[in-house]
Amino acid sequence: MFKGHPKGLLAAALSNMGERFGYYIMNAVLVLFLCSKFGLSEGPAGTIYSCFYAGIYLLSLVGGLIADRTQNYKGTIKTGLIIMASGYVLLSIPILATSANIGWLLPLTCFALFMIAFGNGLFKGNLQAIVGQMYDNFEAEAAKQGPQALAEAKDKRDSGFQIFYVFINVGGLIAPFVAPLLRSWWLETNGMVYDAQLPALCHQFLNNAAGMGAQAMENLSTMMAAAGGNIADMAASCQNYLQIFNEGIHYSFIASVAAMCISLVIFFISQKKFPTPAKKEAVKGVEYTAEEKAAMAKEIKQRMYALFAVLGIVIFFWFSFHQNGMSLSFFARDFVDSSAVAPEVWQAINPFFVIVLTPVIMGIFAALARRGKEISTPKKIGIGMLIAGLAFVFLTVFSILKGYPSAEAYKALPIAEQMADKAHWWVLIATYFFLTVAELFISPLGLSFVSKVAPKSMLGLCQGLWLGATAIGNLFLFLGPLMYNAWPIWQCWTVFAVVCFISMSVMFGMVKWLERVTA
Repeated sequence: MFKGHPKGLLAAALSNMGERFGYYIMNAVLVLFLCSKFGLSEGPAGTIYSCFYAGIYLLSLVGGLIADRTQNYKGTIKTGLIIMASGYVLLSIPILATSANIGWLLPLTCFALFMIAFGNGLFKGNLQAIVGQMYDNFEAEAAKQGPQALAEAKDKRDSGFQIFYVFINVGGLIAPFVAPLLRSWWLETNGMVYDAQLPALCHQFLNNAAGMGAQAMENLSTMMAAAGGNIADMAASCQNYLQIFNEGIHYSFIASVAAMCISLVIFFISQKKFPTPAKKEAVKGVEYTAEEKAAMAKEIKQRMYALFAVLGIVIFFWFSFHQNGMSLSFFARDFVDSSAVAPEVWQAINPFFVIVLTPVIMGIFAALARRGKEISTPKKIGIGMLIAGLAFVFLTVFSILKGYPSAEAYKALPIAEQMADKAHWWVLIATYFFLTVAELFISPLGLSFVSKVAPKSMLGLCQGLWLGATAIGNLFLFLGPLMYNAWPIWQCWTVFAVVCFISMSVMFGMVKWLERVTA
């Protein structure tokens, strides 16, 4: 897999894999954890999640600026890992949320999330920039051997970023199992069983038992009895269930701390294999005449226009795709039978498909290239938007056929009626298959596109801009849960499908121009 690629690629991929493992442990449960710990509804929990997820990518822009200004990419990356680990330490403290302490406990949790987002901002984009610099050096060495060697080296860049992306998803594949397994184990140790919908009813009872309707009280009693609680003292049972339920999740964040430390060790040991941008720029800075600099300035302007055009498209992809941590997670909790598999575990399907499908898609791209029918990176991104739209078309049709109402109306139904109408797990498998194929056409190739068009003195900044575009898409994630609760859910999925198809059309309209700029 790594044959013919820069020697530092494996070390960078392993370091990133460790960090992503720790991150995805937390991210797989975050929005559901906010609901179960603090009793937040989907709207406020989704807003916190959106701000956090946007912050991760916006702060990558800050991290890129810091690294570009200081030319200390490696030190910036190591600092980011330490700050992230500190945030996970704060999240791992198991304090029961009550009406007396929520005023400071929720802000403390948000501060911990900010630390994780800031640390990620220092780490993520700059490591990707280092990988891009590896391929710049790799191509420069190949150019000394002739045009044929240079062409072969340039062909390696897209596949190199796809390999890098696979390792990200190895961590993402394992991570979603950690928190649910620890939570279920901790519940069983305390004589209880897992029920995804019980925490919301427990909070509702503790906050306003008198205001609960008869059907909600009946659902609570049925679930609590099945989960092992004492329905004779419902208040004590609710409080105890919430304490045990969330303690198991808190303990899983300790694994995130360990993952950050492992990633730091790998990066520290391997850092000599990575390029040093400051030395590279110092050598190249004396090679250009005034005329060459003027020509380069014009080319840089065109490349930046192309970069911003693609960034405008991917905003809408991430707005739709990252519903996997929002409305799709709520869908797995509410509309899919989770008696055998916790809803968070379904997020492992995406990285599983990434690992399995990446070699297949790389093979298809390579075969087309050998036949002289290579698909350009801009075209690949447009095709990805089409496939993402098809994923939501599938969900739309399925939800119409099932006659699903809004999530709020569905959860008010009797438990027996809900269970009889829940979707089978294959629905999530099919949805994530389409979304993963779309992701493989967009995300790793988008990183490759950025590394191609970015001026050499602005690598960290441009990778930060890519992540900044992702942040803008993430800022609107909260709209998913709002539509999910208020409308029949087929209408929610239709919005995402339309967004993807419009973005696809715009992208295909710009393909020829983008191909000229990146030629």
